[in-house]
Amino acid sequence: MRRFDSIVAHDPSPRPLTAKKRGSAGTLYPKVGMIKTPLCDRLGIEYPIVLGGMGSGTTPELVSAVSEAGGLGTLGMNARAAEDAAPLMAKVRQGTGKPFGVNFLLFNLDEAAFAATLAERPPVVAFAWAKPEQNLREYFQRAHDAGALVMYQTGSVPEARVALEAGAEVLIAQGSEGGGHVGLMGTLPLVPMMVDAVSPAPVLAAGGIADGRGLVAALALGAQGVLLGTRFLATPESPLHENFKAAILASDGHNTELTNIPDIGRGQLWPGAMARVIRNRFIRRWSGQDSALRAAQAEITRSLAEARKSGDVEEGLLMAGQDAGLIHDIVPAGEIVRRIAGEAEKVLSGLSGMGPG
Repeated sequence: MRRFDSIVAHDPSPRPLTAKKRGSAGTLYPKVGMIKTPLCDRLGIEYPIVLGGMGSGTTPELVSAVSEAGGLGTLGMNARAAEDAAPLMAKVRQGTGKPFGVNFLLFNLDEAAFAATLAERPPVVAFAWAKPEQNLREYFQRAHDAGALVMYQTGSVPEARVALEAGAEVLIAQGSEGGGHVGLMGTLPLVPMMVDAVSPAPVLAAGGIADGRGLVAALALGAQGVLLGTRFLATPESPLHENFKAAILASDGHNTELTNIPDIGRGQLWPGAMARVIRNRFIRRWSGQDSALRAAQAEITRSLAEARKSGDVEEGLLMAGQDAGLIHDIVPAGEIVRRIAGEAEKVLSGLSGMGPG
């Protein structure tokens, strides 16, 4: 059996057409069979597709839609108040009875919010962006004590080893192509390096992935699934202003860049990260103006909040990955999960017929 044959268990029975891909001459995807990896069994999901925990970029509706469709939805808990933890997760559970996760950024973790979230016993707790001096084992053990599986996201192979030793069951290899805060190594070399370093622990690939071809590429690199952010921002369930969603669709991916402007302007310090954003008037104005940017932090923080609320795509911050160039429609999150799985199955079916028998 060739490698790709072992990933897809084909259903020989006829499959009804259920999902229509908009913006591609009405192409129809059949109900997908079983594109499955060992991680699916471990997480209790149907497809190896995970929603990134993008803080305020996630909502209970988005999380439950991804999980209900067979992926793993993840609710970003960064900057959430402790009293919001229970109602937020109650809303997720109202939308799905399937597994979901929560995500915390360790460098600015709020202890009260963390404790309140663990009290709700989420099935999965994902962490990222720890300070070097933080004790990962302590946080991971508290998640384990709450009955959760632990995932850790990093763009660094050495940090992945540390997280594995501290008790993480799943590692997420985040490449610099992704939107928002990322490291400096690309997904293509990072994923197999991390797979080699932490094997047999499963690895998810993240950064620059938006369709079934990206999922298949990740599997070929040794990952057991993918984590997506930008693709799920262009959905009805996403909390982004409609103007920002339109900006993702208008992007060709080449108009994104890595910069420290968002963090300098808001007085934030992310450990070892830069932010990938869509290049707009705000970014161009402050490029190379770090000192002036620091002096104007209060005004910039206020104006960015206003731009986000009003949908001003030129004066706001839109964190998006290079894979924005692969995103051409706004469709429900559940359809995206099924579409990606269907595309991947089609690609794998073609690959299984290549090469020697």
